[in-house]
Amino acid sequence: MELLLEGLRKCTSKGPDTEMNYCNTLNRESDIFSTFYEDWKSNKFDAFNPTFKTIPKFFHEIPEDADSLPLKLREEGRSLFLQRRNTTLLDNNELRTLWVLLDKYHSPPNVREEQLISYVDLKKVVGKASYKCKEYFTAKLFAQLQQNDVYNRISILALFNYAMRKAWLQQTRIGLSLYDASGKGYLRESDLESYILDLIPTLPQLDGLEKSFHSFYVCTAVRKFLFFLDPMRTGKIRIQDILACSFLDDLLELRDGNLPKDLQDANWFSAPSALRVYGQYLNLDKDHNGMLSKNELAGLGTGTLTSVFLERVYQECLTYEGEMDYKTYLDFVLALENRQEPQSLHYFFRILDIKGKGYLDAFTLNYFFRAIQDQMKQNGQDPVNFQDVKDEMFDMIKPADPSKITLQDILNCGQGGTLISILIDLNGFWNHENRETRGIEGPTDI
Repeated sequence: MELLLEGLRKCTSKGPDTEMNYCNTLNRESDIFSTFYEDWKSNKFDAFNPTFKTIPKFFHEIPEDADSLPLKLREEGRSLFLQRRNTTLLDNNELRTLWVLLDKYHSPPNVREEQLISYVDLKKVVGKASYKCKEYFTAKLFAQLQQNDVYNRISILALFNYAMRKAWLQQTRIGLSLYDASGKGYLRESDLESYILDLIPTLPQLDGLEKSFHSFYVCTAVRKFLFFLDPMRTGKIRIQDILACSFLDDLLELRDGNLPKDLQDANWFSAPSALRVYGQYLNLDKDHNGMLSKNELAGLGTGTLTSVFLERVYQECLTYEGEMDYKTYLDFVLALENRQEPQSLHYFFRILDIKGKGYLDAFTLNYFFRAIQDQMKQNGQDPVNFQDVKDEMFDMIKPADPSKITLQDILNCGQGGTLISILIDLNGFWNHENRETRGIEGPTDI
């Protein structure tokens, strides 16, 4: 580069004609170099692989025509693949054999009556058990399950539970994938409804449900998946997210024919829980038109939800000619019964944010709390001063901006459910105000 600059300076000193000739020479050299380089590059690629000249098609769109042959071939191929994948999983007989071998080859001495096994003995088990166990019990897994044993052993119970859990997860993933009509790794609402409907006969706890109620049960069950796993309301849920959450565990818990009543009542998917929610809906529907008006919804629970809050619910949520259907009602109930959950806080924040600015200021808080004060007057109580409550709410949330409460502030503070209850429900506000004398923290659920 320095030589080129030096030559250019010399040419410039000799006059403009010499400078032009030198620049023309440089341009010709550049053209010649480009020609030789392109020839060399072409010959080089041809020498290695002639297919380099043609880029193969590496992406094929999924056929949209439901009756097209390519789509049916794709579905058949996926089905065969999943069936083949299912044969690689440990079945019940193989799991029983595995437990017998782990019990036989455990490595003494036992610690606190817990059977442990060394890596050498584990290799003996893998050699005698099903060939499928080689994929499960690796050296890496053995190292991860170490529990500071002086003989470097691990619990055979932990190993067996791992094998069962992994087999169950893979089997469930395959089962869910069979309902994935698009083959893209997610289930639409209709796909999930088909899955749960086919699952009902395998759950002894649901044997008592009338067939006429099955469609309502499916709607109730699917709504929980959609409310918590589809916050953007796209109408589809990733299979990976379904497997990662605990909802399937709760649903499959209904396989236990002797499930205690308290566990049934706490399980959203149980028959008593589904009948309770649907029964509430029917009781609220005074005119029996299958929908709920704002006045009908006001009777939910203790009937202490404020009219201002309910007005906002009907403004923000999906309604049909000003009335709420069962699906929208289920979202409402799920939000109320799980007020501390992030998805519920998102739901309520959208309703409380009357300005649509992404934050709650003193004006907004006062707008909702005035309805609480009105209810207190109607019940013969002296209304609480808003300024006192406002300061308490800001102290509780500790927002980044002392004049505004954002959704992120509510999510970060861990007291979001309490804030919601103070603003929307007289009973929730009363529970918070008397939490010390009543020995509770925060509001009770409606």
